[in-house]
Amino acid sequence: MKNLKSHFVFSRSEQNGIFLLVAIIVLLQLVYFFVDFESGKTTSSLSNASLQKFQSQVDSLKLAAEAKRIPEIYPFNPNYITDYKGYRLGMSVAEIDRLLEYRAHNKWVNSAKDFQMVTGVSDSLLNTIAPFFKFPEWVTRNEVRSGSKQSLLNNSSVSKKDINTATQADLMEIRGVGEVLATRIIKYRSKMGGFIDDIQLKDVYGLNSQVRLELLKNYSVKTPQQIELLDINEASILQLASIPYIDYELAREIVDYRLLHEKISSFEELAKIKDFPSEKIDRIALYLTINKNLKK
Repeated sequence: MKNLKSHFVFSRSEQNGIFLLVAIIVLLQLVYFFVDFESGKTTSSLSNASLQKFQSQVDSLKLAAEAKRIPEIYPFNPNYITDYKGYRLGMSVAEIDRLLEYRAHNKWVNSAKDFQMVTGVSDSLLNTIAPFFKFPEWVTRNEVRSGSKQSLLNNSSVSKKDINTATQADLMEIRGVGEVLATRIIKYRSKMGGFIDDIQLKDVYGLNSQVRLELLKNYSVKTPQQIELLDINEASILQLASIPYIDYELAREIVDYRLLHEKISSFEELAKIKDFPSEKIDRIALYLTINKNLKK
């Protein structure tokens, strides 16, 4: 009996340990019966819903960023489309190759219709990129001339006055043309020996496009200056340098280019020459001609 009793005799520290263990068991039981573990699931569901909403917002921001990275198209000359440029515009490899092969023969595209004929792009792609085509002004001017030259002879332009004979007082009657601007027009006309074409008014300092159009409603070149056209493939450096817009250095560059390539086949080709003022090629072309009968 003594041995059995000895099993139930505990020291003070052992009694404290047993009491702590019982307290923990009771506490766990209370937690099990009184704490609602389902609320944790609700919180988790709410968290998932919040995460989904946040993810959708992130996806929206990504889409907006991608949209901003879509390349903006600026006006460009389709004759100078590279492989990379064509790819960005949506052209296929075959379409780009057809254009590059066409240009390799020193041929030029001068209209949206020409571009489609050469490349074979679809109507939808052409309608998308054609509004951004930018051809040299002299190309556009020549198209207008060839397409409507006869109609221009029959319309009200016949009643216009000759700008080569207009006086300062005459010019000052035009809205936007004052004494200073009228004097500049006459001085520039004298410097050129007389206007050859209306397009030369673009070079009068201070004469903006709006006033120039107003001037051309009443005046036009009726008696153009008589000049002898120079063959660009035969003219000397000094002869080329005598042309307005071309100085000695540029004339030498033109002759050097001509010798290197044996000939110049078109006015468009002049744009390849170093420091050539491409924006003035329409006026320079008034003084030049190209011998189409030169042997290749």
